[in-house]
Amino acid sequence: MTTIHYDITKDLHYLQLLAQSFPTIAEASTEIINLQAILNLPKGTEHFLADIHGEYEAFRHVLKNASGNIRRKVNELFGTTLRETEKRELCTLIYYPEQKIELVKATDSNLSDWYHITMHRLVAVCRDVSSKYTRSKVRKSLPEDFSYIIQELLHERPDDADKSAYVNVIIDTIISTGRADDFIIAICNVIQRLAIDQLHILGDIYDRGPGAHLIMDLMEHYHHWDIQWGNHDILWMGACAGNDACICNVIRLSLRYANLTTLEEGYGINLVPLATFAMETYKDDPCAEFVPKISNGAHELDEKTMRLTAQMHKAIAVIQFKEEARIYERQPEWKMQNRELFKNIDYKKGRITLDGKTYDLLSSNFPTIDPENPNKLTPEEENLMHKLHHSFKVSEKLHKHIQLLLGHGCMYLIYNNNLLFHASVPLNEDGSLKEVEIFPGRSYSGRELLQHTGMMIRTAFQSDSEEQLRDYARDYFLYLWCGPDSPLFDKSKMATFERYFIAEKETHHEEKGAYFRLRDNEEVCDRILDAFGVTGDNRHIINGHVPVHASKGENPIKANGRLMVIDGGFSQAYHKETGIAGYTLVYHSRGFQLVQHEPFTSAEDAILTGADIKSTTQIVEMSAHRMRVADTDKGKELKGQIDDLEELLYAYRHGYITERERKKS
Repeated sequence: MTTIHYDITKDLHYLQLLAQSFPTIAEASTEIINLQAILNLPKGTEHFLADIHGEYEAFRHVLKNASGNIRRKVNELFGTTLRETEKRELCTLIYYPEQKIELVKATDSNLSDWYHITMHRLVAVCRDVSSKYTRSKVRKSLPEDFSYIIQELLHERPDDADKSAYVNVIIDTIISTGRADDFIIAICNVIQRLAIDQLHILGDIYDRGPGAHLIMDLMEHYHHWDIQWGNHDILWMGACAGNDACICNVIRLSLRYANLTTLEEGYGINLVPLATFAMETYKDDPCAEFVPKISNGAHELDEKTMRLTAQMHKAIAVIQFKEEARIYERQPEWKMQNRELFKNIDYKKGRITLDGKTYDLLSSNFPTIDPENPNKLTPEEENLMHKLHHSFKVSEKLHKHIQLLLGHGCMYLIYNNNLLFHASVPLNEDGSLKEVEIFPGRSYSGRELLQHTGMMIRTAFQSDSEEQLRDYARDYFLYLWCGPDSPLFDKSKMATFERYFIAEKETHHEEKGAYFRLRDNEEVCDRILDAFGVTGDNRHIINGHVPVHASKGENPIKANGRLMVIDGGFSQAYHKETGIAGYTLVYHSRGFQLVQHEPFTSAEDAILTGADIKSTTQIVEMSAHRMRVADTDKGKELKGQIDDLEELLYAYRHGYITERERKKS
């Protein structure tokens, strides 16, 4: 047996602090035993989602069913002992316990029997999903009312005949005291909670769908989650920070998809001034190019509402292009003045010149533009923007949700040998990391680029930061949204203007950056992983942003498994384009599984018929051994704590530190 000798004098101050938490040899030893046991538990299940785009109902259902993980466990537990309809009913109960109980009470004549059978089955499922956690962690996830009862039921062996009567009495008493409904709801919520240990959202909660604010309400109370900001999240963050170009973009996108629910009902943004201005300014304009896109399943708009929406859409788009131009003028180092396209229009002929070529405009009705000074807002537009700016500024709920994004988010995350980010790491054509200027005279690449970008974003919300830097940070949200070298955009241009006003498709093309052209190259992916300090044999890049066209045979697994793209079109607006309704990635103790989803119908359909999201699971990568906590980042942290505690034991036993009794509280 080798005796380890420590240089205690070097760490004595730290060990004295540690001794305050573990004042005796017995307590330090007990903690070492506890941590060693945790290291040998199976790795917790990680869940990856990207590009949710306001699809609250589908998102909530995927969380409830853990991307099919709960159904998989029910199948493993009950196999052929339950019919398919019974397993489906049990899963639906776990997802939507309150609603399913009400349905059963209205249709089942033998409710007591149903309660008995159902509670035994739910305890079995809960026992299975809790098996990879410590009792302490499970206990913390239990509702106070039923904590003791659930613990008793979970830790009794179901095959122990001596205990079966004890268990049955507990269940009988729950029913006889009228607490069966509450108990079932509580244990179903615990199953949902324990089925996912960590949720990773790879950006874009906002825009397109109607429920971004509801998603944020849900995340406010979710147990463990992180987010890597997406370009649409950044747009809303910029609007919240007071960037008027971002405010215009947020409103324009909401009008483009005829989705004002998040703006008006979620955040109380007053759009009446915009409606009044649009009706007066564009009353004789059909605004044909601005008729909103209605997704499948969305409510149809009547003709009058459709016309008003198109008028509002055009009004805010014109102001947006002016507001963007003002920022480009303020920040010439971005070299984006070529996007001030109102300067390129011949207003008498209704034509525009781009890259030396002239095109007819689809519409040349611009009543608020002065050809001599096309980027100048009219007094009416200035007044409107002042009102909209104020509405965003005073929205308490919006600011609360953006603070939640700041608190749980960043530009990238390294977690268990996986590099997570939303869109891109800018590259040169040869695959090397590209230097990008963030602040005049300050350029960064790779990990430093994303770190400093994250710092810039936070600066915009810090009242104690230097005013000039804060103003620049506020402007920088626009560059992150549409700048050529932005890690959240990484294209030659955002052709919003061209798509509205020019018929020729050649002008709509947005050339993707080198990252998107080279990301299927394993060597390039390894170079990025090296630059971010991600090590290990099974390391990966995981991102979203660009929808995978599954219907055209595109594979979300790229670079020989090094990179996984999990944007499969969660948003209804993308379903026709991608052919599916999104991907989710599950990383459990046995490896990676990619789950491909078909469109979600509704929670009501799931409750009434037991319909679940139809999903196809693809095995991406399986581990040679079942991964333990010891194999994870958390395991490294725990091993470090064990090393410190062993050093503390050495200090106690060799007289460097004296044991003391813990003070009684």
